[in-house]
Amino acid sequence: MFNQILFDEAFKRVIGHEGGYVNDIFDPGGETKFGISKRQYPTVDIIKLQLQDAKEIYEKDYWIKLKCDQISNDEVAIEIFDTGVNMGKNRSIKITQESVNFLSSKDILIIDGIIGSKTLAEINIWCRKDPKTFFKVQNGFQFIHYVAISE
Repeated sequence: MFNQILFDEAFKRVIGHEGGYVNDIFDPGGETKFGISKRQYPTVDIIKLQLQDAKEIYEKDYWIKLKCDQISNDEVAIEIFDTGVNMGKNRSIKITQESVNFLSSKDILIIDGIIGSKTLAEINIWCRKDPKTFFKVQNGFQFIHYVAISE
């Protein structure tokens, strides 16, 4: 069941980071507006992209595909969504899977970047068990990924 209020909050947070139009030659995404890049969406006229269009893209291509409505903790769902926007959906799920395995002290999940039923079940176990720790571990794995990129 789609939770419009939660998605609206997640979108508001993402847009707070993403901002308006940018065309930085050092950004591999190329032209970007509201976090939507020409590289990812080559048929979208980035300059003319409206906020509502960006919201629809985020809902369909990120929120729904990352199954955020099926995650039992709002902050964890928003974090998975935000990471998906910033690092890509595949990387967001890999970070989440790594977080589950780390907290479980064993490799429960295959790190494949696919949010199947087993990954979703394990996320929700941690959302009920200790969502704050789970959230912090997710951020730790994000940091590790950013360090690897910068090196």
